[in-house]
Amino acid sequence: MDSVLNQKTQAQLFTEARSHNAWQDRDVSDELLHQLYDLLKWAPTSVNAAPARFVFVKSAEAKGRLLPCLSEGNIEKTMKAPVTVIVAHDLEFYEKLPVLFPHADAKSWFAGNEAAINSTVQRNGSLQGAYLIMAARTLGLDCGPMSGFDQSKVDEVFFAGSQWRSNFLINLGYGDDTQLYPRNPRLDFSQTCRIE
Repeated sequence: MDSVLNQKTQAQLFTEARSHNAWQDRDVSDELLHQLYDLLKWAPTSVNAAPARFVFVKSAEAKGRLLPCLSEGNIEKTMKAPVTVIVAHDLEFYEKLPVLFPHADAKSWFAGNEAAINSTVQRNGSLQGAYLIMAARTLGLDCGPMSGFDQSKVDEVFFAGSQWRSNFLINLGYGDDTQLYPRNPRLDFSQTCRIE
């Protein structure tokens, strides 16, 4: 893989992509959500563990269950977003490793090892949430990732009786560019990087 993506593609993914807080009244189809997952699932995770789990909150009923879990500042934009993704992880992800990583007994590396489980789900589940953002942008969708919500309430409402736990939320749809805040600055290379 030695080709460089053109500047238009780089702009769509990075330099001109924005975090959206306002949304057009346009549906995001279930078919498009399937396409989204079918892209992001190919991105790497350690030992191919793929611990992230995604709940696409679309229906009025599901949005109503999510509402009391949100911080006040996130309510309006989340209720107006066509989809809100609960990016979660499965604390029993290792049960799938015999299929996902068949050339070693990787399940034994995690079963009963809480520290290894927790670090793996946090790191790799967060990576997969970021992959979802990038995959969504390739499909013409806009994203509004956020952490302003009560995780314990989300886990109780959406994941009771399971080993899934919430990590963060992503509003998803077609952003209203007329309501974007001015672009915030970024740190430059010298402030954040070293080459050794």
